[in-house]
Amino acid sequence: MEMNPELFINAQAKLALKELYGAEVEERLIQTQATRKEFEGDITLVTFPLLKTSHKGPEQTAEEIGRWLKERCPEVESFNVVKGFLNIKFSLSYWSNIFRSISAAEDFGTLPPTGKRVMIEFSSPNTNKPLHLGHIRNNLLGWSVSKLLEANGHEVIRVNLVNDRGIHICKSMLAWLRWGNGETPQSRGMKGDHLVGKYYVLFSNELKKETKAIAAERGISEDEAERLSPILKEAQAMLVKWESGDKEIRELWAKMNGWVYEGFDKTYERMGISFHRTYYESNTYLSGKSLVNAGLERGIFERQEDGSVWCNLEPDGLDRKLLLRGDGTSVYMTQDLGTAEQRYNEYKFDELIYVVGDEQNYHFKVLKLILKKLGFDWSDAIYHLSYGMVELPEGKMKSREGTVVDADDLIEKMYQTAKETSLELGKLGGIPEQEQERLFEMIGLGALKYFILKVDPKKTMLFDPKESIDFNGNTGPFIQYTHARIKSILRKAKESGVIAGEESLSVPENFSELLPKEVEIIKLLNSYPVRIKEAGDAHSPALVANFIYDLAKEFNQYYQSVSILKESDSQRLLFRLAMLKEIAFVLRKGMLILGIELPERM
Repeated sequence: MEMNPELFINAQAKLALKELYGAEVEERLIQTQATRKEFEGDITLVTFPLLKTSHKGPEQTAEEIGRWLKERCPEVESFNVVKGFLNIKFSLSYWSNIFRSISAAEDFGTLPPTGKRVMIEFSSPNTNKPLHLGHIRNNLLGWSVSKLLEANGHEVIRVNLVNDRGIHICKSMLAWLRWGNGETPQSRGMKGDHLVGKYYVLFSNELKKETKAIAAERGISEDEAERLSPILKEAQAMLVKWESGDKEIRELWAKMNGWVYEGFDKTYERMGISFHRTYYESNTYLSGKSLVNAGLERGIFERQEDGSVWCNLEPDGLDRKLLLRGDGTSVYMTQDLGTAEQRYNEYKFDELIYVVGDEQNYHFKVLKLILKKLGFDWSDAIYHLSYGMVELPEGKMKSREGTVVDADDLIEKMYQTAKETSLELGKLGGIPEQEQERLFEMIGLGALKYFILKVDPKKTMLFDPKESIDFNGNTGPFIQYTHARIKSILRKAKESGVIAGEESLSVPENFSELLPKEVEIIKLLNSYPVRIKEAGDAHSPALVANFIYDLAKEFNQYYQSVSILKESDSQRLLFRLAMLKEIAFVLRKGMLILGIELPERM
């Protein structure tokens, strides 16, 4: 049977119009929507676009179509007309059959394969500092969108581009050479990315001191003074040496980057993040340089007197864009051009999504345009998934000043907060200690991920760790607790011999004695594939998060008002248990798209 009520009514309305008025009607003219809560009904047909076909008033048209549906479709129980709106109420047996189809579906909510190949780049850290709260939003968003696209039937390739070269990397290296005294992550007992980040902050502090001194001495602005700073000039000279392949510099670079990679891997593992392919800027910038040189030869780019290479985008309404510096070193754009070409040659993607903060909106406009000018038609497949910044109650973060919220520290804080909150509320009585530890991690990470992902990606968000760990309201722990509650009921049903196990549960034949709240839950469950499609099209995990919350909320209201295990009617009891099983399945499936695990008990 047709599981989408709107598609069912659309098809029947088309037949009605043909039979009643002898006319074939275009699909776009048949408009349906969910019935407003103040009126009785499930689906509302809007008749105003159909008046040219019926040649009658809106109310008469609605009445005639309503009567036709009531007489011809056993699925339609009743209808009412409000002006030109036809409110249609389905029979309980219709909803019961819908639920039977949901229950019988092998992988409900996963859409059929599309044949579309999507590459998604996220994370993209710099190897001069550890991951921070901003990276957490990027990673969680990238991972979740990749799972969402998979649920939509696409083949997904998750990639990471590590920014492991450039002036910022040289700054950490130079500071370590000056002040490191040969210390290593092992000798210091510190994660490698944290150790290297320490030296990036040291460099920035020293640069500030030199800049202030030069500005005061020469009576010039701090921007001018910074360009004259000896330590900055030394870092720039180091970058030139790196690009020319200087053996000592390359060895130091490889050693310090190795420390950082080890640190990153531990953070990714704890977050539950992985990639199909990792690219390194140090390997891709040369192909970018080749593209720039080819563009020079074709007259697409131009070289200035100082040796720098530019692309003039002013005729396209943008600015002139630097592609190579005067000393021959490359910039981010150079590397992004080379990486994009390499990826297309390797994977022939249909879409390439970059998960990058909204401060880079202009960069991606330029990237697409330059690739287009170079003759790459696939540049139209590039999509920038732009997201807002994460702020804290105390304000914005600044890497150079060392005022960022470290990702590792935050994850650990979430674990500790989950532990304290759970023990305070006495939620975990009777669960073995080892299992409790895993639960604290699950709750802490679930709270963090849900709090970040429930917000529309485009919005700047305020993250408050305390607010996120709450067992009530629109939070990860609330949904986790709801799932655990359902699983507890199903276990009790098995222990009491009502069912052999969840796998044995099926919907009783011909059962249709549904309560209004049960109909609401079936409607919600049935809309899950549609919501997944909408969320995939919008690249928005927030739509999934808020759907899952609505479902958890509906179940909890139902649980408060309806006896489940004490139900004496065996058919009704089996139906309710089957419904609980399906709710738990959809909760789990939806939360896995967000990268969140749900516990069996809490």
